[in-house]
Amino acid sequence: MKFFAAAIALAVAAVANAGSYVSFTDCASGSDLTLNTLYLDPYPICVGQDVCATITGTLSADVTAPSTMSIIGTYFGSTVYTQSLDVCTLVSCPVPQSTTSMTFCFPVLSSAPAGIPVVLTITATNGNGNTLFCGSFTTTGSNC
Repeated sequence: MKFFAAAIALAVAAVANAGSYVSFTDCASGSDLTLNTLYLDPYPICVGQDVCATITGTLSADVTAPSTMSIIGTYFGSTVYTQSLDVCTLVSCPVPQSTTSMTFCFPVLSSAPAGIPVVLTITATNGNGNTLFCGSFTTTGSNC
């Protein structure tokens, strides 16, 4: 009986930390990437651990260096989290315009708040100076 209880507990834990498609608001018009889907793994996001984001969409230009990504988290209008990343260290640039999916993994800083709903806005700028994409969604980080 203990074996079955342990197996069920493991299955529940695996589902709780499985990836998920995230509903987002596209916060950029005229960007180099029309963002269709955002998939995060694990979800919920684990504070102090890596998260992998897979985005799908249509590129109107190659992704080139220096491309940057900014993550800003707000809680009731106050900034509670910031992170800057170099896109080309997360994916191999240049990324051809024909690409329809990109996955990049990066650490969630240990300073990220856990247990509160945070609005995350992720904005990327392409090497050509254009906005690459912008997506905004609400998530609650976890201490996994």
